[in-house]
Amino acid sequence: MTEVMQGVRILEVAEHTFVPAASALLADWGAEVIKIEHVERGDAMRGLGATGVVNIPSDVHVLLEHSNRGKKSLGLDLNSDEGRAILYRLAATADVFLTNKLPRVRQKLQIDVDTIREHNPNIIYVRGTGQGDKGPEADAGSYDSLAFWARPGVGMAMAQPSYGHVPSPPAPGFGDSIGGMTIAGGIMGALFHRERTGEATTVDVSLLGTGIWAMGQAVALSLLMDVPWMPPPEGRARLNPLVGNYLTQDGRWLSLCCLQAGRYWAEACELIGRPDLATDPRFADHAGLQQNCTEAVEILNEVFASRPLDEWRTALAGFSGQWTVVQTTLELPSDPQVVANGYVQECRTASGTPFRMAAAPVQYGEQPPVPGRAPEFNEHGDAILADLGLDWDTVVDLKVRGIVA
Repeated sequence: MTEVMQGVRILEVAEHTFVPAASALLADWGAEVIKIEHVERGDAMRGLGATGVVNIPSDVHVLLEHSNRGKKSLGLDLNSDEGRAILYRLAATADVFLTNKLPRVRQKLQIDVDTIREHNPNIIYVRGTGQGDKGPEADAGSYDSLAFWARPGVGMAMAQPSYGHVPSPPAPGFGDSIGGMTIAGGIMGALFHRERTGEATTVDVSLLGTGIWAMGQAVALSLLMDVPWMPPPEGRARLNPLVGNYLTQDGRWLSLCCLQAGRYWAEACELIGRPDLATDPRFADHAGLQQNCTEAVEILNEVFASRPLDEWRTALAGFSGQWTVVQTTLELPSDPQVVANGYVQECRTASGTPFRMAAAPVQYGEQPPVPGRAPEFNEHGDAILADLGLDWDTVVDLKVRGIVA
């Protein structure tokens, strides 16, 4: 893969997933990322033992790997003058400073934009926040389940009244990973702007703003129509029998999304073994399919329930309309399209334990990026300090006094 970020150095003071995921993507694309971790405990993600669904295996912390692949780690005490002095020296060599610290914490640690730019006026300063860097809640912490899922309406858009609750996000770091991609794009835009104009700008991305953007079409329609965006009622009549999910004999689901029902109806009827439906006057054209959609859906429900998934894969293989199988995550590594495009990559931890991980979805040079592994805590600390010109006696003294790990 073409490493489009090669030669770019990123200095990260961030934890958890949202902001670290951004620099992990940039590392996949060739950037050098130096991750500053708490001098004693490291990134708080290292101590996360469960997701609420499963416990995280101690030998392969895949959540940490996902958002820290390809980075270098330095444990540093930013509450000390000497620790900050080291950070400032690193900032002087960096293209990008990336943080998710709250405004009051940035001021306390003296890593706000003005202070960092005293040491490097040309650095791009990037803030990832829960609900924005301005406003009455700028200093309030958050998580993607709150700022991305709950607050911008994503959760309510999934909530049927019959559920009796608002559904939880579908995966750990769901909004964080989307937000991380957004930050990565913002950084690349800022680097391009600096290359063209010489101006080093700031970049701000919040989980709230990202969630509103993800809901953008629904938000626009909702505000135009003055109606809150909610899922359609269960059992509501459909207008297109070729848009929706159908249960197979063995309990699997097929998902169809043929927006032009009249165009694909005859072909679909032939492939499912019901050519008679194509000449049924109720379903003669798109208007008929809309008017008699309930009857068509009932028929298709019976047809798809009569055969197992594997038979339907074969029967629909040549269908020119749009359809897919509703899969589980365990099926992804064997999905032919996932394999052909390298969307899941084989990886190894620092200790050599193998695992598989989602690849960065942006590819350059027609090749998937091969993710590196996450660093062990302070794995590169001594080398980073040596590169700054600190001799070993000085480093040992800093270690003894808890300034560096």
